[in-house]
Amino acid sequence: MSFVLRWVFALVLLTATYNPTQVNFVRWGLENWETQLPLTVLLGLVLLIGYIIYLRATLRSIGAFGMLLVLALVGAILWVAYDYGLFDPSDPKLTTWIGIVALSIVLGVGLSWSIIRRKLSGQVDMDDVEE
Repeated sequence: MSFVLRWVFALVLLTATYNPTQVNFVRWGLENWETQLPLTVLLGLVLLIGYIIYLRATLRSIGAFGMLLVLALVGAILWVAYDYGLFDPSDPKLTTWIGIVALSIVLGVGLSWSIIRRKLSGQVDMDDVEE
């Protein structure tokens, strides 16, 4: 359950920043930055803090190569799904949502990697050892 929760928060972070609907920070900020600059800056900083937490944890746990591997795995799964006719990549809204989900999976795996590795290998991280 902890991986799912971390993944959902990554999905919310990415979706709140940008998605193909009209409800996202990028569109709202572009429309309202002149009249609501302090709120735009505040919300932008909150999103930036979320990205820093996720990206830093992901880079520390699986690194850039690990991020690339997870993204490649998601890409291969999408390739197989396309090959079997499960989705049409010509729809720009669908491909945007697929990209958001793919990136959220990378961030979710990165933030949860310690837990995943411990369950797969039985090894404990130094942070988990009690004195």
